[in-house]
Amino acid sequence: MAAVTGVKGTGGMMSQADEGLKLFVKDPIITFDTEGAANFKLVHEAGIKEIEAKAEKLTGKPNAKARSELGKQAQTMKADQMYIDACKVVKGLEAPYGNFMTKVIRQADKTSRGYSAAQAPAAPEQKKKAEKEKKKEESGGLSKAERDELEKLKDDIIARKTQLKEEGLSGGQCNKDAQVQQWVARMQELKIKENPLGLTDDGKKDDKKKEKKLSSTEKMALENKIEGYKVSLKNDFGYSDKDIKADPDFQELQKELAKMK
Repeated sequence: MAAVTGVKGTGGMMSQADEGLKLFVKDPIITFDTEGAANFKLVHEAGIKEIEAKAEKLTGKPNAKARSELGKQAQTMKADQMYIDACKVVKGLEAPYGNFMTKVIRQADKTSRGYSAAQAPAAPEQKKKAEKEKKKEESGGLSKAERDELEKLKDDIIARKTQLKEEGLSGGQCNKDAQVQQWVARMQELKIKENPLGLTDDGKKDDKKKEKKLSSTEKMALENKIEGYKVSLKNDFGYSDKDIKADPDFQELQKELAKMK
């Protein structure tokens, strides 16, 4: 009985030691992506305001259903987890859903138990996250939040231009719209961050001298595509030649064609 009591006593001492070590656990290291959060918040709120503005124009009983649907869309956007996190992070608060921040929990020093925190194996989840962050830093790519933002910017720009064209604006006026210019600038910023060294899909630096020239068939197909796009801009949206040259999508197509020459 005495031996059993001794074992229990040892167990109690070990438990007390563990509890004592908890007092030495350091505060977690939290890194905020404040810039990314602020940009996402700006774009997201612009989308919410746009929907709310449309809802306000739908007055009267006949538009009640459509107005209600737009109201639901706005509420859904306000409840978006990334938006909630972005609002928290710009205020310097922790993101409840983990977006726009990295949190590293520093373990207590367990040297008194025969090994140190540096020797203790990291939790699989933390290890996986650390490796992912390291890989992202080395590649200079975008975070998931930034990729989502980039995709949303593309959709927002198209939607905004379509809306402006329906209101009677020309292509050039659409491109000069303050909101469009802001989104385009942010989109270009993200594209540069995604591929800062101008690498090709196989990870090699883009060198025009080493570029493989595409066949004449592919070149002709792209030229036809560009010509069709010009006709569409003129006939469908009333673009002038000057407007077409200033159109970002047209400029991208021209760059692709230039690479083939």
